[in-house]
Amino acid sequence: MVANPSLVLNKIDDISFETYEAPEITESNEVIVEVKKTGICGSDIHYYAHGKIGHFVLTKPMVLGHESSGIVTQIGSKVTSVKVGDKVAIEPGIPSRLSDAYKSGHYNLCPHMCFAATPNSTDGEPNPPGTLCKYFKSPEDFLVKLPDHVSLELGAMVEPLTVGVHASKLGSIRFGDKVAVFGAGPVGLLAAAAAKSFGAVAVIVIDIFDNKLQMAKDIGVATHTFNSKTGGDYKNLLKAFDDNEPTVVLECTGAEPCINTGVHILAQGGRFVQVGNAPGPVKFPITEFATKELTLFGSFRYGFNDYKTAVGILDTNYKNGKDKAPIDFEALITHRFSFNDAIKAYDLVRAGSGAVKCIIDGPE
Repeated sequence: MVANPSLVLNKIDDISFETYEAPEITESNEVIVEVKKTGICGSDIHYYAHGKIGHFVLTKPMVLGHESSGIVTQIGSKVTSVKVGDKVAIEPGIPSRLSDAYKSGHYNLCPHMCFAATPNSTDGEPNPPGTLCKYFKSPEDFLVKLPDHVSLELGAMVEPLTVGVHASKLGSIRFGDKVAVFGAGPVGLLAAAAAKSFGAVAVIVIDIFDNKLQMAKDIGVATHTFNSKTGGDYKNLLKAFDDNEPTVVLECTGAEPCINTGVHILAQGGRFVQVGNAPGPVKFPITEFATKELTLFGSFRYGFNDYKTAVGILDTNYKNGKDKAPIDFEALITHRFSFNDAIKAYDLVRAGSGAVKCIIDGPE
């Protein structure tokens, strides 16, 4: 048996190291990846603290992790897009190839999605394996090869960047757009990065913490920032944006005040993309929304070619070297841990220590 050390969430407040049998190739299109870098996502922390997100409820142990990159170690007989030794980013959600959502090009909405480190509520069925382990199995078409100048650490950030890519596509962001991003956590900062990469000429990032807003400017994703706690109402926000009404809002908090402010500041005919999740129903300024003829998009994970687009953004950003990169994605990585210290990493992020993106090494 080939050992597969893994980090497992057993129940609320209970994480342990376990060793399982490593996956084996059983289909000709499958690939085994040795996981090298994994980021901690807010959803991981939510399951750790609360045991559920919406209708996804943890009822049995689950290997954590879904933001990962690694090295290909084995390939099936019909695999052609990657080879042993390639660096890859792992797209962690595999849909049913038979579902209407998959066939219609919306596989992220597949009701039978097998998404890493997301509980399976079906009785008798195991949870989909997470990526915080030594070996992970994936179909080849859910792996994206990383360019030589894109590190494995950056490869672990492809997943949250792809959330921003999907939102930017839904909002049809293009050259000339002026974009407001609510929330300066990892998803918000990477959504702002995606918006700039899609051609936005001005991006304002809104948050309540000055240190996060400063990071948004320092790493090159925000042309403007606004502290919504100390800066005043939406009229002051618009002044901070040089009196520009944004054409697109990417709402990454799920907070009712941010949602309402986003509607107030949006230009007539603007596009509103809801990325963040709210804990429950929210009050919504429907009259203003209707009279301004705004368009609202819900955004859930990511879809076809979004992962490749995110890798392409990193490729373009770093093609002339780190010193000339317009966006400093690596500055988002504020904490690094060995696999043996992975539980400490989760506790640090859960404690709200100020970590932006925490990366955990794969098992030795």
